[in-house]
Amino acid sequence: MTGTVIRLTMAQALVRWLTRQFTEIDGVRVPLFAGAFGIFGHGNVTCLSEALESVQDQLPTWRGQNEQSMALAAIGFAKAKRRRQFMIATSSIGPGALNMVTAAGTAHANRLPVLLLAGDTFVNRLPDPVLQQVEHFGDPTLTVNDAFKAVTRYWDRITHPAQILSSLPQAIATMLDPADCGPAFLALPQDIQEVAFDYPEVFFDERLWAVPRPRADRESLNKAVGLLKTAKKPIVIAGGGVRYALAETALADFALRHGIPIVETTAGKGGLTHYHPAHVGPIGIIGSTSANTLAAEADVIVAIGTRLQDFTTGSWTAFSPDAQFIGINVARFDAIKHRALAVVGDALEVIKDLAAGLGSWRVDPAHMNHAQALFKQWDGLLDAHQAPTNAALPTYAQVVHVVNATTDEHDTLISAAGGLPGEVAKGWRVKAPNSFDLEFGFSCMGYEIAAGWGHAMANSGPGGLGGTPIVMVGDGTYMMMNSDIYSTVLSGHKMIVVVCDNGGFAVINRLQQAKGVPGFNNLLVDCRVQNRAEPLHVDFAKHAEAMGAAARHCASLADLEAGLVWAKSNDRTTVLTIASDAHAWVPGDADWDVGVPEVSTRPAVRSARHLQEQIRAKQRVGV
Repeated sequence: MTGTVIRLTMAQALVRWLTRQFTEIDGVRVPLFAGAFGIFGHGNVTCLSEALESVQDQLPTWRGQNEQSMALAAIGFAKAKRRRQFMIATSSIGPGALNMVTAAGTAHANRLPVLLLAGDTFVNRLPDPVLQQVEHFGDPTLTVNDAFKAVTRYWDRITHPAQILSSLPQAIATMLDPADCGPAFLALPQDIQEVAFDYPEVFFDERLWAVPRPRADRESLNKAVGLLKTAKKPIVIAGGGVRYALAETALADFALRHGIPIVETTAGKGGLTHYHPAHVGPIGIIGSTSANTLAAEADVIVAIGTRLQDFTTGSWTAFSPDAQFIGINVARFDAIKHRALAVVGDALEVIKDLAAGLGSWRVDPAHMNHAQALFKQWDGLLDAHQAPTNAALPTYAQVVHVVNATTDEHDTLISAAGGLPGEVAKGWRVKAPNSFDLEFGFSCMGYEIAAGWGHAMANSGPGGLGGTPIVMVGDGTYMMMNSDIYSTVLSGHKMIVVVCDNGGFAVINRLQQAKGVPGFNNLLVDCRVQNRAEPLHVDFAKHAEAMGAAARHCASLADLEAGLVWAKSNDRTTVLTIASDAHAWVPGDADWDVGVPEVSTRPAVRSARHLQEQIRAKQRVGV
């Protein structure tokens, strides 16, 4: 090669290059990669770990307990940083790599960046089959790492050390591109990690990256302005893209200026505070009566930064068949959904351009007054469901209210799969922007505690809220993935975990029985057991204490409130547990299309099938 070169192994060059990438957050220059999560095995311990160890002061490596959860922690970090700073997760080959596939799916579904580096088998195949290698008789080029192709935005296998010269910049550009954003994956064969190569010195020059803000086509903007001016009952659906574009304030001002109520998706919740005058609640299957009523009445829906998944649209039953959509999204794939008038561009820039085009136009104030009245009724319904009673067990709604009331303005609520998403989407009253993380794009059980670790890392420094991550998790999810409680104790990153113990997978039991199937294999009391009269009860507080956390079981809502005050005063991760009702839920839901048996001997199933057909008859026909 011409020019000055540096001779490094491929692994050393890869890591050195990563340390030379920077970005700006709130005007402060910071490393683009804040650190790495790693579990080392034979596929990454001898070469990649050697490279990471030498730069640990620039690129700190944190040891996870499970490859899936450390990658989920990286996703939580990226969400907290609103996709402007990333983490790395690295594993060995085989099961270690495959453990990260679920996390990759979570990042892909939620359009979130994480760099995944997995060891791979030998390119030269001389020692084949190596430990943990899965052999394909008809295709020796296949390894388990090919499984990532379905759940990543960028995938490459480095079979020559020179390939990182082109592959690494492409991976970063993909993760920073708001239209293509998602996980990037590099398979690193063991024999290629060790190979030395003369890399051009210029390759390691420092680079400052920025998230692009593409502007929309003028013609589509003009059409959107024209359509909006015909609207009598418009609404805005604010998705996660609003938050990632840093467009919350601009959207709030736009809504007030033009008199358009804002409803939220699960990813969009947290863009506005609960009592902002334009905010009228979450929409969809785990939405509010206020937002769902307005959606059914709306003649023009402005969908901003949302992929319009079924939980947002009520499986496309939430809107009038005559309603027209304006799809504002940086991703063309999302903007054109359901025959929408597509405006492809950055949310912040499009909102500014729409506001300029609309000028002084404003919806009749009666529309916003109606929306605010509906929201006031909804808020009263929440109050009624969250008020304490003399019942033997508190409801999720009551627990959510106590946690919400006790937390500080800049604490971040984190939750994911199970029954809690519906209860926090409806009942959590957001106090400060960007302080709410509900992973429901992939509904990934196990995200919560791992993401709490990522949020704890992200809370300090530019762009961080500075508060404490508050993780709310059910007993079923806790049992599935809890090891990052120990990770946070080991690393010194504090969070508070509230475990609601309702005796199993309660919300899926709700769906099961609602569709005519008797309770089966979801609640612990409905599970098959042998040699004991009833299922074993887990002492979650003692379990958390065994991992080094402070922990306490709360016998009542008053105990929980006192426990939260105690937890805030502690210097380490604290786990609070409370028994909760498995059958009480806040209303407000939209319809949901799920499979129900077409034939059955059970009258309850036949009745559920009839109701499901009625739901499907209400669906908008999309393209």
